[in-house]
Amino acid sequence: MHPATHPLRRLFGYARQYRRDVIAASLYSILNKLFDVLPEVLIGVAVDVVVNRKESFLARLGFVDPKDQLVLLALLTVVIWVGESLFEYLYEVRWRRLAQDLQHDMRMDAYSHVQKLELAYFERNRTGNLLAILNEDINQMERFLNGGANDLLQVFCGTLMVGGVFFVLTSKLAFLALVPVPFILYGAFWFQSRLAPRYTAVREAAGALAARLNNNLGGVATIKAYTAEDFEAEHIRTGSDTYRIRNGEAIRWAAAITPVIRMAILAGFTVTLLYGGFLALNGELGVGSYSVLVYLTQRLLWPLTRLAEMTDLYQRSMASIQRVMDLLQTPLAIPYEGRHVKPAEVRGALEFDDVRFTYEAGNTPALDGIRLQVPAGQTVAFVGTTGSGKSTLTKLLLRFYEPQSGNILLDGRPIGELNLQDLRRAVGYVAQDTFLADATVAENIAYGSREIDRAAIVRAAQAAEAHEFIEALPQGYDTQVGERGMKLSGGQRQRLALARAILKDPPILILDEATSAVDNETEAAIQRSLERIVVGRTSLIIAHRLSTIRHAHCIHVMEQGRIVESGTHEALLKRNGVYAALWRLQTGER
Repeated sequence: MHPATHPLRRLFGYARQYRRDVIAASLYSILNKLFDVLPEVLIGVAVDVVVNRKESFLARLGFVDPKDQLVLLALLTVVIWVGESLFEYLYEVRWRRLAQDLQHDMRMDAYSHVQKLELAYFERNRTGNLLAILNEDINQMERFLNGGANDLLQVFCGTLMVGGVFFVLTSKLAFLALVPVPFILYGAFWFQSRLAPRYTAVREAAGALAARLNNNLGGVATIKAYTAEDFEAEHIRTGSDTYRIRNGEAIRWAAAITPVIRMAILAGFTVTLLYGGFLALNGELGVGSYSVLVYLTQRLLWPLTRLAEMTDLYQRSMASIQRVMDLLQTPLAIPYEGRHVKPAEVRGALEFDDVRFTYEAGNTPALDGIRLQVPAGQTVAFVGTTGSGKSTLTKLLLRFYEPQSGNILLDGRPIGELNLQDLRRAVGYVAQDTFLADATVAENIAYGSREIDRAAIVRAAQAAEAHEFIEALPQGYDTQVGERGMKLSGGQRQRLALARAILKDPPILILDEATSAVDNETEAAIQRSLERIVVGRTSLIIAHRLSTIRHAHCIHVMEQGRIVESGTHEALLKRNGVYAALWRLQTGER
C-alpha cells in the first residue's frame, strides 16, 4: 500500500482478521449511545405527563391514568439504564480486547519483519528509533483503540440521533440549534490538518531521543572512562529540548480547540434556550418538548468539547500508526524463500565467482572481483589489514548483504537459490563481537537450538575449554550472564560463543577474529579447541594473529578487496611477499 494512503485506512487493511470484532465493538458503542440519549427524552415525557396529564403524549398511546403513565416511565427508565450499562460493559471489553490483540499482533509482526531486514537497513536507521516504533508508537495505537475510537464513533452517532429527535419535535429550532455543528466539525478537522505534521515531528524527535539514550546506555563504560558525562548529558538535553519544543508546538494548537468549540456550543445552546422558550410561551411548542430540546442540546453539544482531547489522541495515533505501517511495509532486500536444504545434506564446498561488493554507491569496493574455491572439509584463512574485505566475504556468505555482481555457490548451487534460514543453519558463526542473551550460561550455549539436553551442552563447553570456568561460576551452568554477557570477561564470552558453534555442529564454520580480544592463555585454549572442531568441516578463519592459522590448508592474503597472495604458511614465507612481511612483523624476526 502506498505510504500516502491515510493511516487509518492502512490500519484497517492490516486488521482485516479483526473486522468482526470492530463491527461488534462499533455496534455496542452505537447501542450504548442510543440508550444514553433516551433518558433526556424520558425527562421531557415526564414533564409532559405532569403538565398535561390525561392529554399527554402517553395518554394518546392508551395509558390514560397519569399514575399508570409514571409507572410506565419508571419501567422504561430501568430498561434504558440497564441497557446503557450493559452495552457500556460490552463495548469496553470488546474495544480493549481488540486493542490488546491488535497491538500484540502488530508488535510481533513488526519485530519479525525487522529481523528479516538486511544489515544495511540497520546501518541506515537508528536502533533507538526502531525501539520507539516497536514500543511507544504501537502503545499509542493501543490507547486510541482503548478509548478514542469509541469516543469518535459516539460523538458522530450522538449527533445524528439527537438531530433526528430535534427535527421530529420542531424543524425550525432543530436547524438553528444544529447550525454550529458543521462549524465545530470543520474547525476540528482544520485543527487536525495543522496538528498532523506537528505530531509526526514529535514522534521523530522521540525516536531521535530514544536512539541517543540507547547509544549512551550501551557505551556507559566509555563515557565514564573519558569523563564525558557532562558532554553526553548536554546531548540528551538538546534531544529532550527538541522533543519538548515539538510537543509544545502541538500542544498550543491542541489547546486552542476547546475554547473555540465552547463558543460554538454557547451559540447553539442560547438559540435553543431563547427561541425554544418563545415557542413554548406562544403555545407553538409543548412544555415537555421544550424540556427535551434543552436537555438534548446539552447532550448533543457538550460532548463536542472533548473533540480537543479526541483530536489530540487521534492525531498522535495516526502519526504513530503511519510509522508502524511504514516499518511493516519496508521491502525485504534479501528474500527468505528458496530451495530447502538440511544441514546434513550440505558437503560444504564453496566458490566465490567474480564477487564484487560495495557498501555504499560511490565508495571504494569492499570486494573487487573475488575468485576463490574452498573444497569441502578444508580450513582456509584470510589475513590482511583492516578494511581489506575479509569480514565482508563471510557476511556475503551468510547473506547479510547481497553482492552487486558475481555469485557465491554452495555445493555448486548459488546461495541465492537456497532458503535463507536453511543456509544459515548450515553455518556456525563466531564473531569478534560476541552476542550473549540476558540468560543463563546453558541457555546461551544452546542459543538457537531446540530440545538440547544438559549433557550435550556440557560436552560442547568441554570441547571449547569453557567447562572449567563455568563450573567455578556461582550457579555453574545456571548462572545468569547479564545483559550482553557483561558479567563475563571477553575471553569467557568468546569461549561460550565457540561452545555454541560446537553444539550446533554445522558443516561450515566461520571464525571472524575469534581470538583478537583475548589473552595468551585464552588464545591457546581456543586454539586447541579449534584444532579439534575444524576437522571434517569447511572452516573459514579470519585472523590478525598469524600464529592461529599457520596450519590452515590455504591462507589468502587480502588487500583493498582483492586476494593478492594464496598458499600454505610455508609457501607464503618462501614467497617473501606481504604475508612474510606480516609474519616478521608479528614474530619480531628480521
